[in-house]
Amino acid sequence: MTSIIFMGTPDFSAPILRMLHHEGYDIKAVVTQPDRPVGRKRVLTPPPVKAAALELGLHVIQPEKLRGSEELQQIIDLQPDLIVTAAFGQILPKELLDAPPLGCINVHASLLPKYRGGAPIHQAIMDGEKETGVTIMYMEQKLDAGDIISQKAIPIEKDDYTGLLFDKLSAVGSELLKDTLPSIINGTNSRIVQDEAQVTFASNISREQERIDWANDATTLYNQVRGLHPWPVAYTTFEDGNFKIWWAKVGNAKHDTIPGTVVVISKDHFEVAAGNGTTLALYDVQPAGKKRMTAEEYLRGTGSKLQIGDQFK
Repeated sequence: MTSIIFMGTPDFSAPILRMLHHEGYDIKAVVTQPDRPVGRKRVLTPPPVKAAALELGLHVIQPEKLRGSEELQQIIDLQPDLIVTAAFGQILPKELLDAPPLGCINVHASLLPKYRGGAPIHQAIMDGEKETGVTIMYMEQKLDAGDIISQKAIPIEKDDYTGLLFDKLSAVGSELLKDTLPSIINGTNSRIVQDEAQVTFASNISREQERIDWANDATTLYNQVRGLHPWPVAYTTFEDGNFKIWWAKVGNAKHDTIPGTVVVISKDHFEVAAGNGTTLALYDVQPAGKKRMTAEEYLRGTGSKLQIGDQFK
Protein backbone atom coordinates (compact mmCIF):
# COMPACT_ATOMS: atom_id res chain seq x y z
CA MET A 1 0.00 0.00 0.00
CA THR A 2 1.30 3.42 -0.96
CA SER A 3 2.21 5.52 2.08
CA ILE A 4 1.50 9.24 1.98
CA ILE A 5 2.21 12.30 4.06
CA PHE A 6 -0.44 14.95 3.49
CA MET A 7 0.36 18.63 3.94
CA GLY A 8 -2.38 21.27 3.94
CA THR A 9 -4.01 23.93 6.09
CA PRO A 10 -7.30 25.66 5.08
CA ASP A 11 -10.82 24.46 4.32
CA PHE A 12 -9.79 23.91 0.70
CA SER A 13 -7.46 21.10 1.79
CA ALA A 14 -9.69 19.17 4.20
CA PRO A 15 -11.89 17.39 1.59
CA ILE A 16 -8.73 16.29 -0.23
CA LEU A 17 -7.42 14.72 2.98
CA ARG A 18 -10.77 13.01 3.55
CA MET A 19 -10.68 11.57 0.03
CA LEU A 20 -7.22 10.07 0.58
CA HIS A 21 -8.39 8.51 3.83
CA HIS A 22 -11.60 7.18 2.24
CA GLU A 23 -9.63 5.64 -0.63
CA GLY A 24 -7.55 3.68 1.86
CA TYR A 25 -4.13 5.25 1.39
CA ASP A 26 -1.69 4.76 4.25
CA ILE A 27 -1.47 8.30 5.63
CA LYS A 28 1.63 8.33 7.84
CA ALA A 29 1.03 11.87 9.10
CA VAL A 30 -0.77 15.11 8.38
CA VAL A 31 1.39 18.24 8.42
CA THR A 32 -0.35 21.57 8.89
CA GLN A 33 0.23 25.06 10.24
CA PRO A 34 0.18 25.73 14.02
CA ASP A 35 -3.03 26.73 15.76
CA ARG A 36 -3.64 30.49 15.43
CA PRO A 37 -5.67 33.10 17.36
CA VAL A 38 -8.95 33.80 15.56
CA GLY A 39 -11.58 36.52 15.92
CA ARG A 40 -11.81 39.53 18.17
CA LYS A 41 -11.34 37.40 21.28
CA ARG A 42 -8.23 35.81 19.71
CA VAL A 43 -9.32 32.27 20.53
CA LEU A 44 -6.57 29.75 19.69
CA THR A 45 -8.07 27.71 16.85
CA PRO A 46 -6.75 24.69 14.94
CA PRO A 47 -6.59 24.90 11.14
CA PRO A 48 -9.36 23.01 9.31
CA VAL A 49 -6.96 20.26 8.17
CA LYS A 50 -5.94 19.54 11.78
CA ALA A 51 -9.57 19.27 12.81
CA ALA A 52 -10.24 16.83 9.95
CA ALA A 53 -7.09 14.80 10.73
CA LEU A 54 -7.96 14.41 14.39
CA GLU A 55 -11.50 13.37 13.47
CA LEU A 56 -10.00 10.68 11.21
CA GLY A 57 -7.59 9.56 13.91
CA LEU A 58 -4.46 10.63 12.03
CA HIS A 59 -1.14 11.78 13.47
CA VAL A 60 -0.68 15.57 13.19
CA ILE A 61 2.59 17.52 12.94
CA GLN A 62 2.50 21.34 13.19
CA PRO A 63 5.85 22.99 12.47
CA GLU A 64 6.07 26.76 12.84
CA LYS A 65 8.66 26.67 10.09
CA LEU A 66 9.79 23.52 8.29
CA ARG A 67 13.31 24.46 7.27
CA GLY A 68 15.84 23.35 9.88
CA SER A 69 13.17 22.11 12.29
CA GLU A 70 12.93 18.92 14.31
CA GLU A 71 9.61 18.28 12.59
CA LEU A 72 11.31 18.20 9.19
CA GLN A 73 13.44 15.26 10.23
CA GLN A 74 10.42 13.56 11.78
CA ILE A 75 8.63 13.76 8.42
CA ILE A 76 11.63 12.40 6.50
CA ASP A 77 12.06 9.58 9.03
CA LEU A 78 8.49 8.41 8.32
CA GLN A 79 9.75 7.43 4.84
CA PRO A 80 6.58 8.09 2.85
CA ASP A 81 6.32 6.90 -0.74
CA LEU A 82 4.68 10.19 -1.73
CA ILE A 83 4.02 13.63 -0.28
CA VAL A 84 0.77 15.35 -1.27
CA THR A 85 0.31 19.05 -0.55
CA ALA A 86 -2.71 21.29 -0.95
CA ALA A 87 -2.48 24.91 0.22
CA PHE A 88 -0.01 24.04 2.97
CA GLY A 89 1.37 27.56 3.22
CA GLN A 90 5.13 26.96 3.41
CA ILE A 91 7.85 26.28 0.85
CA LEU A 92 9.19 22.73 1.16
CA PRO A 93 12.96 22.42 1.72
CA LYS A 94 14.98 20.54 -0.90
CA GLU A 95 15.78 17.65 1.44
CA LEU A 96 12.05 17.03 1.84
CA LEU A 97 11.33 17.37 -1.89
CA ASP A 98 14.03 14.77 -2.57
CA ALA A 99 12.96 12.30 0.14
CA PRO A 100 9.92 10.34 -1.16
CA PRO A 101 10.61 7.93 -4.06
CA LEU A 102 7.41 8.97 -5.87
CA GLY A 103 8.14 12.66 -5.32
CA CYS A 104 6.10 15.52 -3.93
CA ILE A 105 2.94 16.64 -5.70
CA ASN A 106 0.72 19.66 -5.18
CA VAL A 107 -2.98 20.30 -5.75
CA HIS A 108 -2.99 23.91 -7.01
CA ALA A 109 -6.17 25.94 -7.55
CA SER A 110 -5.42 27.38 -10.97
CA LEU A 111 -4.72 26.31 -14.53
CA LEU A 112 -0.95 26.59 -14.40
CA PRO A 113 1.16 28.28 -15.60
CA LYS A 114 -1.42 31.01 -14.89
CA TYR A 115 -1.72 32.24 -11.32
CA ARG A 116 1.24 30.76 -9.52
CA GLY A 117 1.27 31.80 -5.88
CA GLY A 118 -0.87 31.94 -2.76
CA ALA A 119 -4.08 33.63 -3.96
CA PRO A 120 -5.00 32.13 -7.34
CA ILE A 121 -8.74 31.97 -6.66
CA HIS A 122 -9.00 35.56 -5.42
CA GLN A 123 -6.96 36.85 -8.33
CA ALA A 124 -8.80 34.95 -11.06
CA ILE A 125 -12.13 36.44 -9.94
CA MET A 126 -10.68 39.93 -9.48
CA ASP A 127 -9.23 39.76 -12.99
CA GLY A 128 -12.62 38.85 -14.45
CA GLU A 129 -11.49 35.45 -15.72
CA LYS A 130 -14.18 33.26 -17.27
CA GLU A 131 -12.65 29.96 -16.20
CA THR A 132 -10.24 28.49 -13.71
CA GLY A 133 -9.46 25.00 -12.49
CA VAL A 134 -7.10 22.71 -10.64
CA THR A 135 -3.63 21.49 -11.55
CA ILE A 136 -1.90 18.43 -10.10
CA MET A 137 1.81 19.10 -10.43
CA TYR A 138 5.21 17.90 -9.27
CA MET A 139 6.82 20.24 -6.78
CA GLU A 140 10.22 21.84 -7.11
CA GLN A 141 11.96 24.65 -5.22
CA LYS A 142 10.70 27.34 -7.58
CA LEU A 143 7.16 28.47 -6.70
CA ASP A 144 4.50 26.41 -8.50
CA ALA A 145 6.87 25.81 -11.41
CA GLY A 146 6.96 22.01 -11.49
CA ASP A 147 5.80 19.77 -14.30
CA ILE A 148 2.05 19.44 -14.80
CA ILE A 149 0.56 15.96 -14.31
CA SER A 150 -3.14 16.67 -14.85
CA GLN A 151 -5.61 19.55 -15.01
CA LYS A 152 -9.35 20.14 -14.96
CA ALA A 153 -11.04 23.43 -15.89
CA ILE A 154 -14.37 24.80 -14.65
CA PRO A 155 -16.21 28.03 -15.56
CA ILE A 156 -16.27 31.01 -13.22
CA GLU A 157 -19.96 31.92 -13.04
CA LYS A 158 -20.93 35.60 -12.93
CA ASP A 159 -22.10 35.33 -9.31
CA ASP A 160 -19.22 33.17 -8.06
CA TYR A 161 -17.18 34.62 -5.22
CA THR A 162 -13.97 33.43 -3.59
CA GLY A 163 -15.58 31.40 -0.81
CA LEU A 164 -17.90 29.58 -3.22
CA LEU A 165 -15.15 28.97 -5.77
CA PHE A 166 -12.89 27.60 -3.01
CA ASP A 167 -15.53 24.95 -2.30
CA LYS A 168 -16.02 24.14 -5.98
CA LEU A 169 -12.30 23.81 -6.64
CA SER A 170 -11.72 21.75 -3.51
CA ALA A 171 -14.24 19.23 -4.81
CA VAL A 172 -12.64 19.31 -8.27
CA GLY A 173 -9.19 18.86 -6.72
CA SER A 174 -10.32 15.86 -4.68
CA GLU A 175 -11.75 14.09 -7.72
CA LEU A 176 -8.82 14.99 -9.97
CA LEU A 177 -6.30 13.75 -7.42
CA LYS A 178 -8.31 10.56 -6.91
CA ASP A 179 -8.25 9.93 -10.67
CA THR A 180 -4.57 10.92 -11.08
CA LEU A 181 -2.91 9.10 -8.17
CA PRO A 182 -2.97 5.60 -9.70
CA SER A 183 -0.92 6.78 -12.68
CA ILE A 184 1.59 8.50 -10.36
CA ILE A 185 1.96 5.34 -8.30
CA ASN A 186 2.45 3.05 -11.29
CA GLY A 187 4.63 5.53 -13.18
CA THR A 188 2.39 6.05 -16.22
CA ASN A 189 1.41 9.67 -15.55
CA SER A 190 1.92 12.56 -17.95
CA ARG A 191 4.61 15.14 -17.25
CA ILE A 192 4.20 18.46 -19.07
CA VAL A 193 6.78 21.22 -18.67
CA GLN A 194 5.17 24.60 -17.95
CA ASP A 195 5.47 27.28 -20.64
CA GLU A 196 7.35 30.08 -18.89
CA ALA A 197 6.08 32.59 -21.46
CA GLN A 198 2.54 32.05 -20.15
CA VAL A 199 3.33 32.46 -16.44
CA THR A 200 1.30 34.87 -14.32
CA PHE A 201 1.38 35.30 -10.55
CA ALA A 202 -1.21 35.60 -7.79
CA SER A 203 0.64 36.71 -4.67
CA ASN A 204 -1.13 36.86 -1.31
CA ILE A 205 -3.65 39.71 -1.28
CA SER A 206 -2.19 43.03 -0.16
CA ARG A 207 -4.01 45.72 1.80
CA GLU A 208 -3.84 47.97 -1.25
CA GLN A 209 -5.69 45.39 -3.36
CA GLU A 210 -8.54 45.45 -0.84
CA ARG A 211 -9.16 49.19 -1.29
CA ILE A 212 -11.83 50.32 -3.74
CA ASP A 213 -10.72 52.81 -6.39
CA TRP A 214 -13.97 54.44 -7.47
CA ALA A 215 -12.37 55.57 -10.74
CA ASN A 216 -12.61 51.95 -11.93
CA ASP A 217 -15.79 50.94 -13.76
CA ALA A 218 -18.51 49.04 -11.90
CA THR A 219 -17.72 45.65 -13.45
CA THR A 220 -14.11 45.90 -12.27
CA LEU A 221 -15.29 46.88 -8.79
CA TYR A 222 -17.85 44.06 -8.70
CA ASN A 223 -15.10 41.58 -9.57
CA GLN A 224 -12.97 43.06 -6.80
CA VAL A 225 -15.77 42.77 -4.21
CA ARG A 226 -16.62 39.16 -5.07
CA GLY A 227 -12.95 38.25 -5.37
CA LEU A 228 -12.43 39.44 -1.79
CA HIS A 229 -15.60 37.87 -0.37
CA PRO A 230 -15.82 36.56 2.32
CA TRP A 231 -12.18 37.33 3.07
CA PRO A 232 -10.34 39.65 3.35
CA VAL A 233 -13.23 41.96 2.16
CA ALA A 234 -13.06 45.08 -0.01
CA TYR A 235 -13.21 48.46 1.68
CA THR A 236 -13.50 52.17 0.99
CA THR A 237 -13.44 55.17 3.32
CA PHE A 238 -16.42 57.20 4.49
CA GLU A 239 -16.57 59.89 7.15
CA ASP A 240 -12.88 59.30 7.95
CA GLY A 241 -13.34 55.60 8.71
CA ASN A 242 -12.91 52.36 6.80
CA PHE A 243 -16.18 51.15 5.32
CA LYS A 244 -16.24 47.48 4.28
CA ILE A 245 -18.21 46.34 1.25
CA TRP A 246 -19.16 42.70 1.76
CA TRP A 247 -21.41 42.45 -1.28
CA ALA A 248 -22.34 44.63 -4.21
CA LYS A 249 -23.57 44.40 -7.78
CA VAL A 250 -23.26 46.45 -10.93
CA GLY A 251 -25.86 49.21 -10.57
CA ASN A 252 -28.43 50.37 -13.08
CA ALA A 253 -28.04 54.14 -12.79
CA LYS A 254 -25.97 56.32 -15.10
CA HIS A 255 -24.18 59.46 -13.97
CA ASP A 256 -21.80 62.24 -14.93
CA THR A 257 -20.52 63.04 -11.45
CA ILE A 258 -17.32 62.44 -9.47
CA PRO A 259 -16.62 58.72 -8.82
CA GLY A 260 -17.38 57.81 -5.19
CA THR A 261 -20.49 60.00 -5.04
CA VAL A 262 -23.76 58.51 -3.75
CA VAL A 263 -26.22 58.85 -6.65
CA VAL A 264 -29.13 56.54 -5.69
CA ILE A 265 -30.64 55.58 -2.32
CA SER A 266 -33.22 52.77 -2.36
CA LYS A 267 -34.83 50.63 0.34
CA ASP A 268 -32.38 47.73 0.22
CA HIS A 269 -29.29 49.24 -1.44
CA PHE A 270 -27.60 52.43 -2.51
CA GLU A 271 -25.58 53.17 -5.61
CA VAL A 272 -22.21 54.88 -5.75
CA ALA A 273 -20.74 56.47 -8.85
CA ALA A 274 -17.91 54.51 -10.45
CA GLY A 275 -15.81 55.07 -13.57
CA ASN A 276 -17.15 55.43 -17.12
CA GLY A 277 -20.57 56.59 -15.95
CA THR A 278 -21.34 53.32 -14.18
CA THR A 279 -22.49 52.70 -10.60
CA LEU A 280 -21.85 50.07 -7.95
CA ALA A 281 -24.89 49.04 -5.92
CA LEU A 282 -24.01 48.21 -2.29
CA TYR A 283 -26.10 45.52 -0.55
CA ASP A 284 -24.00 44.24 2.38
CA VAL A 285 -21.76 46.64 4.31
CA GLN A 286 -19.89 47.26 7.53
CA PRO A 287 -19.34 50.86 8.67
CA ALA A 288 -16.31 51.66 10.81
CA GLY A 289 -16.72 50.35 14.34
CA LYS A 290 -19.97 48.52 13.53
CA LYS A 291 -20.96 44.95 12.79
CA ARG A 292 -21.66 43.66 9.30
CA MET A 293 -25.21 44.49 8.15
CA THR A 294 -27.40 44.63 5.08
CA ALA A 295 -27.56 47.95 3.28
CA GLU A 296 -31.25 48.09 4.25
CA GLU A 297 -30.31 47.82 7.95
CA TYR A 298 -27.61 50.43 7.47
CA LEU A 299 -29.97 52.86 5.76
CA ARG A 300 -32.57 52.42 8.53
CA GLY A 301 -30.01 52.87 11.29
CA THR A 302 -26.66 54.63 11.42
CA GLY A 303 -26.80 55.29 7.68
CA SER A 304 -30.19 57.01 7.84
CA LYS A 305 -28.42 60.32 7.33
CA LEU A 306 -26.84 59.14 4.05
CA GLN A 307 -27.71 61.61 1.31
CA ILE A 308 -27.37 61.90 -2.43
CA GLY A 309 -24.06 63.62 -3.04
CA ASP A 310 -22.23 62.09 -0.07
CA GLN A 311 -18.74 61.00 -0.99
CA PHE A 312 -16.93 57.67 -0.54
CA LYS A 313 -13.18 57.85 -1.08
